[in-house]
Amino acid sequence: MAFTATILLLGSGELGREFVISAKRLGARVIACDAYDNAPAMQVADEREVFSMLDGETLREVAIRHKPDFIVPEIESIRTEVLAELEADGFNIVPSARAALLTMNRDAIRDLAADQLGLTTSRYRYAESLDEVREGAAHAGFPCVIKPVMSSSGKGQSKVDDAAGLEAAWNYAVDNMRGDRRRVIVEQFIDFDYEITLLTVRHAGGISFCPPIGHRQERGDYQESWQPAAMSPAALAKAQEMASRVVTELGGKGRGLGLFGVEFFVRGEEVIFSELSPRPHDTGMVTLISQDLSEFDLHARAILGMPVPQEITARPSASAVVLADRNSSDFRFEGIADALALSDENVDIRIFGKPVTRPYRRMAVALAKADDTDGARKLAGEAASKVRIAYRD
Repeated sequence: MAFTATILLLGSGELGREFVISAKRLGARVIACDAYDNAPAMQVADEREVFSMLDGETLREVAIRHKPDFIVPEIESIRTEVLAELEADGFNIVPSARAALLTMNRDAIRDLAADQLGLTTSRYRYAESLDEVREGAAHAGFPCVIKPVMSSSGKGQSKVDDAAGLEAAWNYAVDNMRGDRRRVIVEQFIDFDYEITLLTVRHAGGISFCPPIGHRQERGDYQESWQPAAMSPAALAKAQEMASRVVTELGGKGRGLGLFGVEFFVRGEEVIFSELSPRPHDTGMVTLISQDLSEFDLHARAILGMPVPQEITARPSASAVVLADRNSSDFRFEGIADALALSDENVDIRIFGKPVTRPYRRMAVALAKADDTDGARKLAGEAASKVRIAYRD
């Protein structure tokens, strides 16, 4: 069978699963990789490889053996120096090895945004010990936020109101950080009006923006998102200008194409850069129902050099996650029909296919659309509440 391209996907979670579906619809062959077998993206990919993305020797061997047209990271925790070596040898890293390196660690992308590009950010310092955490908090002021420079889905993040909470926050960050760096960022807590994700697509025809996505977090992890988020034209223009600058810098002189999830805090007309992921974003799951082309479709199109609309619109929609509450490898989902029955046209459920549960792990998402985002959020929340995980062990 002839394929449009061969893609080596590094990381195979729920976002990777949806990307594989989008890429295969465009005729791509996908090899899904992760540290455990039967990960969500592996279930829909053409082939799979099971190894740690921090195992540089195996990463190099797998790339050389499969000879992919594109190597697409889906997670942050990757041996990025190997990606740089592969890129130097002619492999196409999406969007670039430099982007993977700079965004794997919050310190690198923050320094790029604040120091090199001059984007507005919170006050911050880095810390590699409890004493340095205390110094960082003195600089940032209370309340402050402490989080690992490398983690995923908000793991290890804490808001600290006074000096008494610093040690617990440091320990929590260390226990939940990824990789081999005991380093955190201590940053000013921004008393923002709202926060958004601005999905920014760098493609062969230029840069396109999805309507802004609002979201709510708990424990540093997204619980619900909605699109379009209400935002003044002036604030949106500032966010788009900053997003355009940072993704252009990360793309560099090479192709540098793909979708980026750029996060901002908004306070009045002030827009403050927070973080960036050079790949589809978890809050962007809402685009599976809100947009004609989801964030995964847009990522696949951009990577493969296919047309991406200059103007992207969204219907009022929302997503709400379904969480596990215990460890289990023997479980089933119940209530899906009840959730769908809330509206046979306006509700959808996506089961991620994760083989095991653990407390607070995202296992599924409810999607809903309505006449406005308030109605969509209510409907998505109701649908998510009807989906239950029944444990057998």
